[in-house]
Amino acid sequence: MTEFNFADIHESLARAIPDREALVVGDRRMTYGEQAERSRRLANFLLSQGLRCHRERSELKGHESGQDHVALYLYNGPEYLEGFFGSFKARLASINVNYRYVEEELLYLFGNARARAVIYHAEFAPRIAAVREDLPDLEVLLQVADDSGNELLPGAIDYEQALSSSSAEPPDVKPSPDDLYILYTGGTTGMPKGVLWRSDDIFVAAMGGTKIDGTHWQGLDEIAETARNGDGLKSLVGPPLMHGAAQWSGHTFMTLGGTLVFPSEVKKLDPADFWSTVEREKVTGITIVGDAFARPLLDELERGDYDVSSMIMVGSGGAPLSVEYKKALLERFPVVIDGMGSSEAGAQAMNTSTQEGGPSTGDFSPMVGSCVLSEDLSALLDPQDNSLGWLGRSGRMPLGYLGDPEKTARTFPVIDGVRYAVPGDRARHRGDGSIELLGRDSVTINSGGEKIFAEEVEAALRHHADVFDVTVAGRSSDRWGQEVVAVLQLRDGSTTSEDELIAEASEHIARYKLPKAFVFVDEVQRSPSGKADYRWAKAVAESGSEENQDDDQ
Repeated sequence: MTEFNFADIHESLARAIPDREALVVGDRRMTYGEQAERSRRLANFLLSQGLRCHRERSELKGHESGQDHVALYLYNGPEYLEGFFGSFKARLASINVNYRYVEEELLYLFGNARARAVIYHAEFAPRIAAVREDLPDLEVLLQVADDSGNELLPGAIDYEQALSSSSAEPPDVKPSPDDLYILYTGGTTGMPKGVLWRSDDIFVAAMGGTKIDGTHWQGLDEIAETARNGDGLKSLVGPPLMHGAAQWSGHTFMTLGGTLVFPSEVKKLDPADFWSTVEREKVTGITIVGDAFARPLLDELERGDYDVSSMIMVGSGGAPLSVEYKKALLERFPVVIDGMGSSEAGAQAMNTSTQEGGPSTGDFSPMVGSCVLSEDLSALLDPQDNSLGWLGRSGRMPLGYLGDPEKTARTFPVIDGVRYAVPGDRARHRGDGSIELLGRDSVTINSGGEKIFAEEVEAALRHHADVFDVTVAGRSSDRWGQEVVAVLQLRDGSTTSEDELIAEASEHIARYKLPKAFVFVDEVQRSPSGKADYRWAKAVAESGSEENQDDDQ
């Protein structure tokens, strides 16, 4: 079977459709040809600074990297994609940086990744300056000008100057399907971990390498020919590219020859700007992250007057999308696709709702390799066995966690001679062949000996019309060991009582799962990608108040 790397895929697309727009963000527009040239210039610049692939994959263990790493500390825009593709064209590995991290978190991430270069918006220059002395490996600083007014850091190089001074010729290296794709987990339940994938494996597992019919591309020529026929396909990517769901969705659309569109406002979700962009660019599909995006976007559609008739599909991933919001989206758009996956397993299952069939949630059709493993990780469960187990994947999967052989062994166990990825999600088979996803074990609440999944309690509470957002966490209890606490944001003007919330939730989950307490907050904190921040929620639950909680935690 043909194996792929992202450098060759990108260059193949640029040759096939050089004049088609690859990217639109605000008033900036860039073709595939222009993007390819700029990424080659970046690759040559990074190589000129001494960055290299030092050891081939065959010489390394699963948790090891033989490539130099380039940190992408950027908002959505051309530079992020250029940093991604340029790194691959130089045989370097880019890493995603959460732009909300405070100095201590940045110091951990850059140190853990052993980043030798960073491409960053000037807005973040003060944070880079604060940690730089403690990061001896960080040698190359490329600063992207913005409206912050921050001057170049000492020793840093202006990004545009670096590109203009470099050759646009193909770099003198040969990219490999073994070259690493590194995705750092969000760290909302613990410290971030760098997940190492071979390029070819993640391409097939999540980034466009598997076609709609389940088969794989036979070569670059087939990808190029399909891309030539993809004119008019435009995808608006809502979440930041430092989140895996945005990278996966974005590259999948680019593989088809589509145009990636970003709202003008890239620092936060601005629903009015979002729908205005859909209308202006005649977007055909959007990528969102669960209820955290769906809720404000639907509210804005109700308030405003937007022509969204070009829209065919809504894709969601990275966080739960409740049945209520699926129903509301289907009233306006033909198809809603709810994807399930993880940094450690790629895309694992899909739930497709249509206007004809109506909304559904909770049950996912497994993709090739997806499975449920027994509670003790000793066996693969039969699809007719609905015992509670672990969601797993065989086949295409990561090599391991960067620098951590112990966690690699725990997350990627070998059972009866087969290696599996087990990211930590609890699941069970349904009799109809689908999989019911229950939630991440790390945020499971053990109350009185019963396991309660935070996400199912959140889903039950969202049935109440006055709930704007909610995150559920456990806190210590003398009686129960742990008790369920709902950290909840009501809609403006709501006078809903706790009793009314309990009454609604009790229609959907067993009584022992109901919250023992509520903490009402002005805003439920989430990551920029829309994922729940369970560390923050747990701290709020334990204290009984959002006061004194660090917004950047």
